[in-house]
Amino acid sequence: MSKITVAIDGYSSCGKSTLAKALAQKLNYNYIDTGAMYRAVTIYCLRNNIIKDSVVDLPKLMDSLKDIDVSFVYNTTTKTSEVFLNGEHVEREIRSMEVANNVSAVSSIKAVREKMVLLQREMGKNKGVIMDGRDIGSHVFPYAELKIFMTADTAVRTQRRLDELTSKGERHSFEDVRRNLEKRDHDDTTRKENPLVQAEDAIILDNTDINREEQLNFVLKLINDLLLTKDEFNKPAARH
Repeated sequence: MSKITVAIDGYSSCGKSTLAKALAQKLNYNYIDTGAMYRAVTIYCLRNNIIKDSVVDLPKLMDSLKDIDVSFVYNTTTKTSEVFLNGEHVEREIRSMEVANNVSAVSSIKAVREKMVLLQREMGKNKGVIMDGRDIGSHVFPYAELKIFMTADTAVRTQRRLDELTSKGERHSFEDVRRNLEKRDHDDTTRKENPLVQAEDAIILDNTDINREEQLNFVLKLINDLLLTKDEFNKPAARH
């Protein structure tokens, strides 16, 4: 059966990664969390005093870009790809509130995005990939066979993010998390370099009132229909 590229874009804490991971496991596709890549770069910046209070030392970052390597390694136990920064596993650290508060400033920088996009295109060049982020369908893979744009009510997204942080031992108020999400929404949609936009041919998935299983089944049906159509189209003509 043919393989396709699935691009999933959308706002923070809409469950993009959760959906993408589930799809990748069901289809035996590669999963690439592009947001994790920008978070990994942010960790590097925080550790090396390149960013403070969302202000980036641009010359220092430009000098350091060549030393930043972001990669994914498949975890056979969790059955998902996890992010590594210069060979170090940083999957847990990238989800902290400190990273969340600074990642928009890093991801808005043209040189950073150019480097990450090159890596993303290389990772997905053979298809059979589920990739989620902010500009996958609009910029990284504009010709992806399936594009999903995810959204949800802000209060619902805030509670999901708060629950995630709490489960990892971090304590934050609902309002602090809401403000962080609203700031990231603004930064993502207004940045100059490849802002978050809904691709014209993307299918909107609002998961405010549906559960994980329902959204997974919805997208699986879209993919199965696409694959059936693709294979039928590519089937050799019958000889008479």
